[in-house]
Amino acid sequence: MGIGATAGVAAVGGIALSAQASSSSSSSSDSLRFDPDAHTKLTTTITDTQGAEHDVTYHFWKAITYVANPVNETYQSLNVSVPVEIDGTAVDATDAPILFANSVGGYLPSSVADATGIGASGAPTGGMGGGTAPAPSAAASAPGANGNTNATGGALNTNQLLALLAGYVVVEPGARGRTLTNSAGEYYGTAPAVIVDLKAAVRYVRSNKGRIPGDTDRIVSAGTSAGGAVSALLGASGDSPVYDKYLKELGSADASDAIFAVGAWCPITDLEHADGAYEWNWGTNALSTGKQVDQTVSKDLKAQFAEYQAGLKLRGLDGFGPLTARNYDEYLVKQYLEPSATKYLTGLSDSDRETYLAKNTFITWSGSRATFAWDDFLTHVGARKKDTPAFDAFDLSAGENNEFGAGTTEARHFTAYGAKNDSTGLGTKRVAADIPEKLNLMNPMYHLVGKVNDRRAKHWWIRLGTSDSDTSHVISANLAARLDNLGDDVDHLYYWDQGHGANTDPGDFITWIATVTGYGKDGKGKRN
Repeated sequence: MGIGATAGVAAVGGIALSAQASSSSSSSSDSLRFDPDAHTKLTTTITDTQGAEHDVTYHFWKAITYVANPVNETYQSLNVSVPVEIDGTAVDATDAPILFANSVGGYLPSSVADATGIGASGAPTGGMGGGTAPAPSAAASAPGANGNTNATGGALNTNQLLALLAGYVVVEPGARGRTLTNSAGEYYGTAPAVIVDLKAAVRYVRSNKGRIPGDTDRIVSAGTSAGGAVSALLGASGDSPVYDKYLKELGSADASDAIFAVGAWCPITDLEHADGAYEWNWGTNALSTGKQVDQTVSKDLKAQFAEYQAGLKLRGLDGFGPLTARNYDEYLVKQYLEPSATKYLTGLSDSDRETYLAKNTFITWSGSRATFAWDDFLTHVGARKKDTPAFDAFDLSAGENNEFGAGTTEARHFTAYGAKNDSTGLGTKRVAADIPEKLNLMNPMYHLVGKVNDRRAKHWWIRLGTSDSDTSHVISANLAARLDNLGDDVDHLYYWDQGHGANTDPGDFITWIATVTGYGKDGKGKRN
C-alpha cells in the first residue's frame, strides 16, 4: 500500500483495539521534551471508503502534558498516534503530515486523559446552553454522512482514523472549556483558554521537531462546531503576539504556533456578529414549536448585520463582486446551495431522484442542474434551531454567554445589544471592559481583516450542512470569501440536506491533505 497516497478512504467501521505493550505509556510531567520511546504499541482495524478493512499498527503516546505550568493537566495534554505498519507493510511516518484533531464541542472542556487509543478521547460534557454535547442530527446520520467530524465515539472519529490509515501522524489535543471552575468557584476555562491551550499544544509539537514523528511544518488542524471555530482561529492567528502573555503564563514551549492548513466543519465563530447574521439568514423561520421569534429584535439584528457586512468589503468567490446584505441570498444560492443540490441529485439513481423531486417541488431540475429561490430554500430547511438573540441571549442562557464568563461570574453579555436588553436584572447594561479584547482573541476575522496576519495558514477546507441552523450560512461563507480575497487556497462547500456536524467527504479531506502538503507524490510516503 502506498502510504500518503491513499486516495479513496472513507467511512470508518468497527474499531477493535488490541494493546500490545512495547514500553510504558508516557505520563504527564513538567518536561516539554517529547520522549520517542514512551509509547504503547496498538493495533486497530480501519474500514476505508470502499468498505475494505485494513489492519493498522501504531505507536500511541498518551496524555502528554504540553505546558510547563498547567492549570489542569487533565485537559492540557495531548495524545500522539504514529502508524508503523499497515496491512503487514512497514510505514515510515517521519516526513508525514500531522493531523491536529481537536474534539472541542460547545466551547466545553475536552480531555484525552482517559483515551485508550486513537479517536477515543473524552467527549465534552454538556452542550451550548447546558444541554448535551453537539451530536449528529438526523440529517447528518443519513446514508453517506459520517456525523460529527471529530467528536468522540466510534464512526465519529473519521478524520483521525483515515489519516492514520493514510500514513499520517495524528495529534489529539485536549483543552480547557467554559464550564471548568476551581475550588473558589472561579471559571478558568472561559475565553480565551481554549485557543491558548491549542496554541500551546502546537508549540509543544513544533518544539519537538526531530523527536516527535511527522513533519512539524505540515500541521493540519481539524475540528467541528466550536472545534471548527477554534481550528479556523488557530489557522488565522498563527504566531500572533496578542496571545503571548497567556502562553507565557502557562510556560508554553518556545516555538512557533503557526500551522500549515485548516479543516473547519460548521464553525461557530465571529460570535460578536453572529446574532445579526443569524437573523439575516433564519429570521423568518419559526422555531420547532411553531412559535415565531420576536420580529422587532430580529429586525434590529438584521440591520446590525447589514452594517457589518458592508464594512467588511468582501468580494464573493468566482468574480461575484461585493457581498452585501442585499445580495448575499443570491450569492449563497448560486455559489453554494444550487451546486450542492445538483451534486446530491446527480448522485441519486433516476428513480430516487424522481422521488426526491416529487417531494421537493421547489427545485427545478433541468439540464442536470438544480435551481430554486432563496425563500423556498428557507421553507425547505424549516424550523430554526435557536431563539433570538441566538448567541448573546438576553437572559444569559446561551453557551456563548458562559464562554465569556469571568471570575465567579458564570455568564456575561458580549455585545452592546445583548447588554442593553439584558433581562436578568443583574447586568450593568454595558459589556465589561475586558470583553472587546477577548472577542478579538476568539475571532479569526480579527486576524484577517484590517491588519492581516501574514503567518496565517494558507490552505483551508471549510464545510457546512445546508440544513444546519446552529449558525448563519454567511459565517463560513464570509470566512471563505475573506481568505479567497487574500489569495489563500480555499476549498469550501455545503453538504445538501445535512445537519450540524456533517462530514460526507472525509476521504476527499485526507486526499486534500496529501495534495496541499505535497506528501506521497513519489508513492513512497515522502514529501517532494
